Amino acid sequence: MIDRSHELPLTRQAQVLKLSRSSLYYRPRPVSAADLAIMRRIDELHLDYPFAGSRLLRDLLRGEGVEIGRQHVITLMRRMGIEAIYRRPNTSKPAPGHRIYPYLLRGLTVDRPNQVWATDITYIPMARGFVYLVAVVDWHTRRVLSWRVSITMELDFCLEAVEEALARHGKPAIFNTDQGSQFTSAAFTDLLADNGIAISMDGKGSWRDNVFVERLWRSVKYEEVYLRAYDSVGQARASLGRYLAFYNGKRPHSSLGARTPDQAYFNHQPLARAA
Repeated sequence: MIDRSHELPLTRQAQVLKLSRSSLYYRPRPVSAADLAIMRRIDELHLDYPFAGSRLLRDLLRGEGVEIGRQHVITLMRRMGIEAIYRRPNTSKPAPGHRIYPYLLRGLTVDRPNQVWATDITYIPMARGFVYLVAVVDWHTRRVLSWRVSITMELDFCLEAVEEALARHGKPAIFNTDQGSQFTSAAFTDLLADNGIAISMDGKGSWRDNVFVERLWRSVKYEEVYLRAYDSVGQARASLGRYLAFYNGKRPHSSLGARTPDQAYFNHQPLARAA
């Protein structure tokens, strides 16, 4: 937003944008190696204990010999984009202009491809740093329809993933997300509405509402990410791409009758009922 080459003085630009003058000279500090190690462990603990908030995570880390305070845990959780997952009253207010949509999947029988799509963002640790991964998933077949890697959690890479999925696979009847600021933004919801797609959003803090994407993240983390230490964003992107191709094309799912997501998506047949 600030243009240092513009003829308008920086102080005046800050006034117009309602920014503090001190923010003009702030330079973000890189995350320390110690914090990166703690973030990696928080990510693992969050997968195993998604209900754990900052207090419990602090105590779990201290039990492993990591001396850390609760406020530091909160700071790292915010940087990672994670929070404790449990059902609680939705007392928060959406950001200005961000509308929260109702959850449409409760009691709905999802029995065909492209009936419901879902998306989410997850934190991906690297050897020295981290990135974020967003994926669009077909709810019925678990197939990853598109994905993107980004060094920030800005909106653009989420939009790109959805636009690619729409271009390649048509459109779903319903698109489900959580209540993250990226997915409640006007740009994101307008993209879905303009394509005639019904918008569904998880209840605040309810992991079960988007359970199939959460299961995807668990597979990605334990079968790919935690076995490697990516040296660069490019390496992370390439390795994740190979894994997601394996996940779609070669990894059988018991919930799909031992078929792969590709087989279930492109050769749709009703699943046989268990005897």
